[in-house]
Amino acid sequence: MNRLAGKVAIVTGAASGFGECIARRFAEEGATVVVADVNERGAERVREAIGGEAIATTADVSRRGDVEGLVYAAKGAFGRVDIMVNNAGFTHRKGDLLAVDEPSFDLIGAVNMKGIYHSTLAVVPIMDRNGGGVILNMASVDGLRPRPGLTWYNASKGWVIAATKSMAVELAPRRIRVNCLCPASGETPMLPLFMGGDSPGARAEAAQEIPLGRLTRPLDVANAALWLASDEAAFVTGVALEVDGGSSI
Repeated sequence: MNRLAGKVAIVTGAASGFGECIARRFAEEGATVVVADVNERGAERVREAIGGEAIATTADVSRRGDVEGLVYAAKGAFGRVDIMVNNAGFTHRKGDLLAVDEPSFDLIGAVNMKGIYHSTLAVVPIMDRNGGGVILNMASVDGLRPRPGLTWYNASKGWVIAATKSMAVELAPRRIRVNCLCPASGETPMLPLFMGGDSPGARAEAAQEIPLGRLTRPLDVANAALWLASDEAAFVTGVALEVDGGSSI
């Protein structure tokens, strides 16, 4: 229960879904967690559930000032940042690619792509001074095996995978490992958008598309993130780890 003992981890999009489970799992393994989300009330709820030294910050990752603020809060409270989990994400509703309006397209890029850019600028100098660190980006199986109806979201996650590998190569001399996770459709608040609606039948159909026969659970992703963030994965960088029940095969 101490694989992340002494580490300070920032998790964005941590008020629900995969991010909440990652934050809780990291805390269980000894990390001091900064719970970051645009949803202030949700972030505070998760912080209270974690307890200990955890802090909550309100941040819109599409805004550079917000990201700089949350990193400043982490460093001010704990003196370091060892792990940066870029989990915050946004998608358009499943449907015709021509029907996605420009504001939605822009927000996908701002959250899924620019958010990683903002956090990298903020945390890399800190990690470099501390002798290294870990960056985890949330990609998707849709970035590896695109499905119809989510074109612009798929494209943003393909960007995350390419950025992760490029970052890993460039930051390796600074002893900063960079990896990403590629989950399949999961039991999160965004699931209805991915399916284009929500019903027991739609969920059952989505699960049937996954060889292991069920949707991705937040704990599946959290356990994978824990391993990649821990010293057990000390020689692993540039990986797009599929947490998808075989759906990318």
